[in-house]
Amino acid sequence: MTGPVVRYRVLGPLAVTVDGRELAITAGRDRVVLAMLLLHPGRVLGVGTLADAVWGADPPATAKGQLQTCVSRLRRWLPDGAIRSDPAGYCLVPGPGELDVAEFTRLLTRAREHPDPDLCRQALDLWRGDAAAGVDSHAVRMAAAALDKQRVAAVETWAELELATGRDDDLIGELSAAVDRFPLQERLSGQLMRALFRDGRQADALGEFRRIRAALNDELGVDPSRELQDVHVAILTGSLTEKAPPAVEGPARIRCLPRTVGDFTGREALIERLVTMVGTAGPGPIAVVIDGMAGSGKTTLALHLAALVGDRHADAHLFVDLRGHHAEQPLEPSAALLVLLRQLGVPADRIPPDQVDRIGLWRTELAQRRALVLFDNAGSSAQVAELLPTAPGSLALITSRRRLAGLDGVQPVSLPVLAAGEAVALLARIAGDRVRAEPEAATEVARRCGGLPLAVRLAGARLAHRPRWRVADLVRRLDREAALPELAAEERSVASAFAVSYRQLPAETQRVFRRLGACPAARFDALTVAALSGLPLPDARDALDDLVDVHLVEEPEPEVYRLHDLLREFAGALAGENPHERTEALRAALDQQLHAAAATNLPAYREGLDRDIGSPVPLRPDLLAALTDPADRLERERLNLGPYVDAAAATPELEQYAWQLPRAAWRVLFVRAHLDDVLTLQTKAWRVAERIGHGPTIATTLNYLASVHYRRSEMDEAARLMERCIAIRREAGEPAALGQALANLAAVHSESGRWAKSIEIAHEVRRLGRGRRTRDDANIIATGYEHLGRYTEALRYYRLRLMMQIEVGDPTRIGDTLVSLAVVKYRAGRVSRASARRQVTAGLRMQQRASYPYGAALAESKLAGLNAEDGRFAEALAGYRRAIEKADQLKDPAQTALIRGDYGHALRRAGDPVAARQMCEQALILARRSRLPYPIALAEAALAECLAPDDPQEARRLLGRARAALAELAAVELHDVEKRLLELGGEDHLRTGPVGETMER
Repeated sequence: MTGPVVRYRVLGPLAVTVDGRELAITAGRDRVVLAMLLLHPGRVLGVGTLADAVWGADPPATAKGQLQTCVSRLRRWLPDGAIRSDPAGYCLVPGPGELDVAEFTRLLTRAREHPDPDLCRQALDLWRGDAAAGVDSHAVRMAAAALDKQRVAAVETWAELELATGRDDDLIGELSAAVDRFPLQERLSGQLMRALFRDGRQADALGEFRRIRAALNDELGVDPSRELQDVHVAILTGSLTEKAPPAVEGPARIRCLPRTVGDFTGREALIERLVTMVGTAGPGPIAVVIDGMAGSGKTTLALHLAALVGDRHADAHLFVDLRGHHAEQPLEPSAALLVLLRQLGVPADRIPPDQVDRIGLWRTELAQRRALVLFDNAGSSAQVAELLPTAPGSLALITSRRRLAGLDGVQPVSLPVLAAGEAVALLARIAGDRVRAEPEAATEVARRCGGLPLAVRLAGARLAHRPRWRVADLVRRLDREAALPELAAEERSVASAFAVSYRQLPAETQRVFRRLGACPAARFDALTVAALSGLPLPDARDALDDLVDVHLVEEPEPEVYRLHDLLREFAGALAGENPHERTEALRAALDQQLHAAAATNLPAYREGLDRDIGSPVPLRPDLLAALTDPADRLERERLNLGPYVDAAAATPELEQYAWQLPRAAWRVLFVRAHLDDVLTLQTKAWRVAERIGHGPTIATTLNYLASVHYRRSEMDEAARLMERCIAIRREAGEPAALGQALANLAAVHSESGRWAKSIEIAHEVRRLGRGRRTRDDANIIATGYEHLGRYTEALRYYRLRLMMQIEVGDPTRIGDTLVSLAVVKYRAGRVSRASARRQVTAGLRMQQRASYPYGAALAESKLAGLNAEDGRFAEALAGYRRAIEKADQLKDPAQTALIRGDYGHALRRAGDPVAARQMCEQALILARRSRLPYPIALAEAALAECLAPDDPQEARRLLGRARAALAELAAVELHDVEKRLLELGGEDHLRTGPVGETMER
């Protein structure tokens, strides 16, 4: 499916068409807002700017609300997402080919790159009149006037190209019309004079000169330019020839830009945006700041952009290296002015010594020129502020490794690294066919270079100068831990580019950057940096801001930071120069992570946590106090925990953190179903514990490794780990830890369907340590009694659990218990369905707020079951779908099988037997994958109900198997299955049955 075809037109009367149908946007304010957004495509326009455009200098107090109404109306007309909201205002980003201005700019740029009058003609044919004609707004007219000027420039370019072909007679009519419209444009008049002369109309050509001379004198009090006077003299003398036509404002006389690369690659979208930005800017001077990290290609991009738009600023192309990021002293503004004035041809004896006077001369020289000036390597806003051209029609391009926030009225562009495909394409352009022959190795080179253009160029140069190397040979050299030494050529290297940026930092900021090299994680926050550096949190934030401003640190999302891969290697090398400093920085970061993770545990759980990890005292209590939401922060840090554990495991004096951190983070990760993370972290912790040989630590890691297998219905492995854990706990003589381990083993038996055994162990746990609030032995006993159909005892222990968990304050267990209580009370006939539904809903809400997907999935399915029993099938089926969506993410085949079986039952009752059978077949597949008898038996019984109408024999066989398994388990569902068997004539299965066969599959 493709979206609607949209066309926005502002090169003439404002118009919008969707799939060829013009939209009737007639309200005046709506047209002004739409015109402003289209005249500034891709830019966020603030409410103040739009209000000025609609109402002028005196907007009403309700302007903001009225503008919101305008935007709402436009959104109803335009395709979804056309107008985007931003905290600063509104933005419209047309797609490729949708905006006639962008198409005009694209065609004109191509025509100038590859001189082609036909492309110019295509660009001019997009015009249907004055830009944004008919929109009554001063701001719109000002912006449209800039487009009208571009139209004139396009006509001039087209005319010059046509004159070069000798097709003068085709020009006269259009040039005459253009001169009538713009009577003071000297270049147009000069082109018309040349065309008339070549057409044999010398008198008309001289008459045009007399006309413009009088017009200029009357309107501006000036004489025609030297260039136009030269054309006049050449016509008078007959020396104007077709072979060497004197071009009015032809190629720029001054060209001082350095050579650009011929293999510029990628960044098409950015280039198009910059060209459009420059082309649609107002009549005043334009300044674009391109900032980015060392080696990101800022100067190359600026030179490429200058080549594309240089014809619009044809009088002078100037360049000065401000040396703001060199090892030597930055160039003073006065010295930079000297360079620029000499490039303009100003004799040395005319250049004043005083900076203020030089600025005045600089601005005077540029006043009559359409100039492009590239200020390369600006070190600060102050260095460049006074140098920016002020003349209309001038363009300043500024590059810097620092964000120049102190410059007003500029267009900032932060340059990202190359995308993977762009980096590979650049590598291929440098190194040739070898890159295309080994695409996987080339992609790996680009990845090792982190998309940094300088790194890719140096890697390509290594290949280009070593014709016998394969790309795979270079990959081997770019070792993950030592890529920087390979990214060098003669005196040029990525490391040296980074070193210049580093050396220009203040000493304290250098120390912060250096200590970032000790951070194991790819991403970090201000708390981590404060720990690494030893700085107070506000100072750490200030240091991060400084590092972001100079592009040594990136901020991909608010308050989350990272180092480019090569910068991480560079920082790591700096940190490695002082091993003691590096170890202490790592210790501080690990300690901060440990205590931040510990803070996610409820106070009632801290007793068990402190018992396991030894009650460590935080090195930085101030950072612990600064935590606002420890659980959410741990969620953000989740992917960083593995690298932290690896770093601790690799540092003998810090290896205790390798098992303490996984233990402290366990509860949040487990509750939020990040089981892969729990498995990875606890496996790492277990290996360290085994290496240390400390029994209690080994037991702790075994306990939490078992939790993953338990949740994934891998009960044999969970039981094996727990039994080894219990053996260590008994030997160590730790009654509290032993009680917790026994309770966990009882939970494994409960999930395995051995409810009597689980109840027996749970009662032993209660005898070991009566009153321990954090253990869940009451829940294990209640669950066992529920499955055995002993609802009175189940309710007693569920109520006991609820009171304990209210005291603990654990919302996951409170919500879980509310759901269990409601279901058991309903089954026991003690509450109505409506009452049970309300209580299950309350429990579900608690699970959702606590981000507990396992409990939420179970609660959704129980609520759906109650709705199905009430005949509310639409609500029931929607609830089951939500429950399955959550359960599928948990990788727990037993739970998912139970939910799918219940869903199948509801589908059958709702009148969809085909879908019901498919769902029950899926339930049985999942149940068999779990190898647990209880979910298998229930899935078989559910599928039997679907098969009963068409295949009663197979239904009886499945029910017989289910009956045998449920009888062995003494499950409460046995009665219903036996009753259904009798109804289907399966008396034989009641006398004999393949007891235990279920477990053999």
